[in-house]
Amino acid sequence: HVQLVESGGASVESGGSLRLSCVASGYDVSRGYMAWFRQAPGKEREGVAAIYTGGAYTNYGESVKGRFTISQDYTKNTLYLQMNSLKPEDTAMYFCAAKRFAVGSWWNTAMYNYWGQGTQVTVS
Repeated sequence: HVQLVESGGASVESGGSLRLSCVASGYDVSRGYMAWFRQAPGKEREGVAAIYTGGAYTNYGESVKGRFTISQDYTKNTLYLQMNSLKPEDTAMYFCAAKRFAVGSWWNTAMYNYWGQGTQVTVS
């Protein structure tokens, strides 16, 4: 049974930083295919950052390039998202996701098999 649990969301001022965490159980983050997505009210879920097979491949959404960094800690089986220079338009619910196979595009939500419950980030 795979479980993904996010934490770290908060309310911050514009220009601030946050680090989101996603603890995985039943899923090996060092061998898998994982991503962070976000969804603002009334908008579609958007891919933010993705990492495949222990960091061999990473990808970022255009709106966060240069500001966000995705990483993993294998000892804690945890995925992170470091978010710097936050802007009000980064306000959203952030979700951790994982898939069993490297199929589909980076941002195709239908290809991700497992999702966390989300953590809220609010930037004002």
